Amino acid sequence: MTHVSARRGALYVSVAATAWGTGGAAGSLLFDLSGLGPVGVSLWRYLLGAAFLLVLTRTGRPFVSRPSGRVLLIGAGMAVYQTAYFAAIAHSGVAVATVVTMGATPIVTALGSRFLLGERLGRVALVALTAALAGLALLMGESALSATAQDAGGTSATLGLAFALASATGYAGVTLLSRGSGGTGDDPRAVAIGGFVVGALCLAPFALAEGALPELSWASVGLLGYLGAIPTALAYGLFFRALTALRATTVSIISLGEAVGAALLGVLLFGERLTPLAWSGCVLLLAAVAVLAARADAA
Repeated sequence: MTHVSARRGALYVSVAATAWGTGGAAGSLLFDLSGLGPVGVSLWRYLLGAAFLLVLTRTGRPFVSRPSGRVLLIGAGMAVYQTAYFAAIAHSGVAVATVVTMGATPIVTALGSRFLLGERLGRVALVALTAALAGLALLMGESALSATAQDAGGTSATLGLAFALASATGYAGVTLLSRGSGGTGDDPRAVAIGGFVVGALCLAPFALAEGALPELSWASVGLLGYLGAIPTALAYGLFFRALTALRATTVSIISLGEAVGAALLGVLLFGERLTPLAWSGCVLLLAAVAVLAARADAA
């Protein structure tokens, strides 16, 4: 495996975040076209992502299929944060779930990387984290507040908050475990494939109960193929590769660019509107990501 520079790692995770930003739109369309629920879509996403990466890996080099204990934990973490995120959406709405999950993830990652991996948060990363979280709050905060205000009972919102924090913790755990595997000689593609397979196995019982077979049409097959290839195989392959070169906190902050991509797709594909404050948040968040990507060595 060739060495990845910090600059190239920042480019990899930026591309991954952009691809992830399209995953929500693809998943939303699949709910209507395929008859699958959130867990069923996640199951097919992981299975197809593993298949695409396995084909690419076998054409490039032999692949050892036995997963390590670290990969088992990564796969379980992927299943946890994906399922918890969808549960957060069900209880508190997309806006609240996204703000809490994406906002808490870099904070949990920063704490974990400091105490578990011994990584210090540099001055550039600290400024970028502050700016990125401010941008995220402007981008989605207004809709999150209105969604919370509409929840009369309060119990559903509390559960949504708990699930969102669980999702953020799971995502941060995957990032930290993957960053820790960078020094053990694990191939990032093997880590991604193993994580997909383990995550799919964890989700399979719930998907079978929900309904795991999609309604086949050209549109649903195309969307499933896209979801498995781009926001999954490509994005996670680049993400795990970037973690061999960048600090875990740096990767988690750059990944916040996903929120901007998702918001722009909502405007372009679903007719959603952004307020001036939300557009300001997009600009601030992208500026923070751009600065951090350009100064990855100092982060």
